[in-house]
Amino acid sequence: MKYPIGKQTFSTLIEEGMVYVDKTDLVYQLAQKNICFLCRPRRFGKSLLLSTLESYFKGEKELFRGLKIDELEKDWVKYPVFRIDFSQGNFKESDYISETMKDYLDKWESIYGVAKESEKIGIRFSNVIAAAHEKTGRKVVVLVDEYDKPMLDVLMEPQEQLNRDALKEIYSTFKETDEHLRFVLLTGVTKFSQVSVFSGFNQPEDISMKSEFDALCGITKDELVSYFDGEIAAMAEELKYTKEEMYVELKRQYDGYHFSEKMIDIFNPFSILNALNDRKLDDYWFVSGTPTYLMRLLDRGKTNMQEIVGRMYDKSYFMDYKADIEDPLAMIYQSGYLTIKGYDKIRKQYRLDFPNDEVKNGFVTLLANNYCGRRNDPKNLVLDINDMLRQCRLDDLRDALSGFFASIPYDANYQERAWSYESHYHYTLYLIFRLLSCYITFTEKENSRGRADMIVETTDYIYIFEFKLDGTAAEALKQIEDKGYAEPYAADKRKLFRIGVAFSSGKKNIVEWEVC
Repeated sequence: MKYPIGKQTFSTLIEEGMVYVDKTDLVYQLAQKNICFLCRPRRFGKSLLLSTLESYFKGEKELFRGLKIDELEKDWVKYPVFRIDFSQGNFKESDYISETMKDYLDKWESIYGVAKESEKIGIRFSNVIAAAHEKTGRKVVVLVDEYDKPMLDVLMEPQEQLNRDALKEIYSTFKETDEHLRFVLLTGVTKFSQVSVFSGFNQPEDISMKSEFDALCGITKDELVSYFDGEIAAMAEELKYTKEEMYVELKRQYDGYHFSEKMIDIFNPFSILNALNDRKLDDYWFVSGTPTYLMRLLDRGKTNMQEIVGRMYDKSYFMDYKADIEDPLAMIYQSGYLTIKGYDKIRKQYRLDFPNDEVKNGFVTLLANNYCGRRNDPKNLVLDINDMLRQCRLDDLRDALSGFFASIPYDANYQERAWSYESHYHYTLYLIFRLLSCYITFTEKENSRGRADMIVETTDYIYIFEFKLDGTAAEALKQIEDKGYAEPYAADKRKLFRIGVAFSSGKKNIVEWEVC
């Protein structure tokens, strides 16, 4: 099987016999609309989608022989197609957007015989759209790849407003030329309502959370079985799994994205195709690059993932709300580091959490290194702690955690997370134990009297942790008892341990550790 690794052109996939997961029925459904917007994480197949639409609207019927759309489309009308690709380039240069658009416009004006009457990008774009409609007798299709990248690349930098203004001039053209437009699709990572570039522009129909388009990008479980079952069987044999076990491992590592309340499981296409090509379980999507804009938000902000994940939200908080330093939830979700994991149809609220182990382990490791000022990967520490918990070596666990705190530079944390706050110690341990959750069960159970600081479950043991800053371990144990944190496990046959941990803001470490 020829995998399209690094290939995003529909015609290339078809002509070179590469595997193509047929989504042309959804492409046909989408093409009946007018002006749309689609938000999906990076490397999720947005460019391939646009390329497929481009071939469809150009009437390249032969490329679609035998695909689903072949039975749906009867006319195969050829439209003039303008495709704008903002996925590449250095948008920190002040005139890069204008120069990019001038190159496109020079080409299109030449094709349709349009004289350049103005230097203004918006006027030239309007003129060439109208001319293309007039000369061909067909309305124009406009496809914009990564419409928001010119802003994300300079987020919170002086260049941001200049780029916004340049894009506003381009996108406002769609309102002025509405009578000449057959179809417009803008794709990106961030939701269009977060930016001002669309003022004066008829708002696109946002299909990002429309359940009928959940599988427009990405790979469903049914598609995985239909297209790759034999490849997965071969991968399982090579890695010494049964085929059933291989499916479980692939799901755990790469599945778990949901884009609407319908909760259709979507595999990350970049990761799953690379894994099948290499026949290896690895962190493909995450290591392909963390967006610089997201790192700037996390570096400058007060983000505490413990307060974000596993919570219920109205859609407006993560899709319509403007991401900023104080609350980057929307940006974290839209970038693909969180996804929908549950839906309350009564409250119409969504629960957000990490989609899969690849994202969780990569992102939490990044946060741990960033938050704790450690340059070494904490994976070895996590594996050691996993062994200690499974073997009930609690003295060793105490020493390991003490050693970890001792290794953190005192100035490694943001001022708001100073060593004099209990939340700092709690959050540091949260990050470490979150990484553990791919080996053992990490829970945050809450009862009517409160929430335990941390609960960890293994096959044979249950550990309930309570932390106190400048207090005593005995006080921590008393709180576990008074709040009834152990009550949900009353009928559990596993051995339960209550662990009180006292930290000293002066010593910046564990000073008392009591187990009962």
